[in-house]
Amino acid sequence: MKQQLKISEAVVRRLPIYLQVLNELSIREVQTVSSQELGQKLDLNPAQIRKDLAYFGEFGRKGIGYDVNYLIEKIRQILNLDTTHYAALIGAGNLGHALCNYNTYLKDNVQITAVFDASPSKIGTKINGLTVQPMDALRSAIQDQHIRIGIITVPASEAQNVANELVASGIDGILNFAPAILKVPEDVRIHHANFTTELLSLAYYIEKERLERDE
Repeated sequence: MKQQLKISEAVVRRLPIYLQVLNELSIREVQTVSSQELGQKLDLNPAQIRKDLAYFGEFGRKGIGYDVNYLIEKIRQILNLDTTHYAALIGAGNLGHALCNYNTYLKDNVQITAVFDASPSKIGTKINGLTVQPMDALRSAIQDQHIRIGIITVPASEAQNVANELVASGIDGILNFAPAILKVPEDVRIHHANFTTELLSLAYYIEKERLERDE
């Protein structure tokens, strides 16, 4: 990827989606795929797909399409997926359990390697082979295990304090599942995965489309 090329966040967010479909095609031993075929699978404009990929180079051949395995390799390089990133999860509730169990199915580029909780009843228990540790062990674990990502699955009332502790521990990025808008320094990347927001947005569009059909 070009060093000084500024790519929009929307493009970066679409790349993992392309990669997911390409991996499925590779498993089925499909060797080439066109932007039209990708567009049909993803419900995206083929021109948008070609434009997204063109930011990073010329990967396809006119009239033939994209070599599936070659494009997988290139997207993995763009997303730095050959570098392993270790993550700490804070909040060993139901969602925390689900994410830790899903950890088994993640590729080796992202791994949850430590779990923390403030509840005495949860400390010392195991989730998918990981022992739940007390919060006062967070900073040393992040530094000792070279953890760069923090995942927050605590109630909204506790989320900012957890984010503050992650920042103080030297974390580079946070994935926040708590229904709260968190403040972090500019040099810490934060992504919000808010189920409530997504459900409300989904409900809006469902109702909007229903009303349009009834007109």
